[in-house]
Parts: sequence; structure tokens; C-alpha cells
Amino acid sequence: MEQNREENLTGKDALAKIREIADEAKTCFFCTDIRTGIPLSVRPMAILQVDDHGFLWFMTSNETKKEEEIEENPFVHLMMQSGQRAGFLNLYGIADELHVQEKINELWNPSLEIWFDSPEDPKILLIRVEVLEGHYWDNKHSAPVAAFKGLKSLITGKPDHDGVHGEIDI
Repeated sequence: MEQNREENLTGKDALAKIREIADEAKTCFFCTDIRTGIPLSVRPMAILQVDDHGFLWFMTSNETKKEEEIEENPFVHLMMQSGQRAGFLNLYGIADELHVQEKINELWNPSLEIWFDSPEDPKILLIRVEVLEGHYWDNKHSAPVAAFKGLKSLITGKPDHDGVHGEIDI
């Protein structure tokens, strides 16, 4: 008998799922120009934080094309994958551009020195994304349990996957 594999998440459960996948993924495809009818503008970006309000935080330069694209159209699409067989997240949101030195200092880490001189670099621009809607695909249980179920399916020929998916609503 096929089990219902859909589990929609709201509130704290949705925030926990976003954090779980984003923390493990560490990066995402950050897409702008999503409503223009022309090809998306896509680039990989490091996810610096998912805060308690569900905002995702990124750091960029104020000299990039994405800054112009967000000013023109703030709707963005974020896609990430945390594992080889699970932990997929597809989010749509609205991006804000900010320059708040206190937040820059909070998010700063040594890996950012590749792009910026210091946390005081005047080119730094923060991007905060408010999630409007999303969808996730993951395993219901831990990776070893999911792997065991997959192996069992191969041996018995009977489907027994551990996948679960659903809508995200913070």
C-alpha cells in the first residue's frame, strides 16, 4: 500500500526545515529576473544565515549586475540541495538590499575575504530574502534509514522509499 508522502510544513517546522537544508547546503542558486520572460539570471551564492524570522542573508558587492536586477525586480528564486539523494529546497521570495554595518559584522567570516577587503569594505551590500512560498523534498528519516530502505527495494523489487515532500509556509 502506497503511503502519502506529502507533509506540508508551517511556522517553526517550516523554519526548521529551511535551516536544516540551508545549513547543510551552504550555497544555493540565486536567481533574479524571474518574471521578465527572458532567461533567468542565475549565480551560486553562499547562504550566510537563516535568521529567527526566516529571512535568508547573503553578502554581495554593490558593483554587481544582481544589485541592479533586484532594484528593478525584487522577486527571487532560490534553489539548493543539501545531500546527494535528499534535502532539496525551492524557495520564492522578495529580496531587499541593505547596508547595515552591525549585520555585516555579525555575518562576517574569513571566507568572505576572497571578495572583500574587510567587513568595513564600502562595496559590501547585504541581501535579505523574505520567503513567500516554497517546496522541499527530503527523507522522512535519517540518511542510513533511507539508504537501507533503498537497498531493501533493490533486493525485494518492491518500492520502499523514504522520501517526503511538501509546501513550506513560515
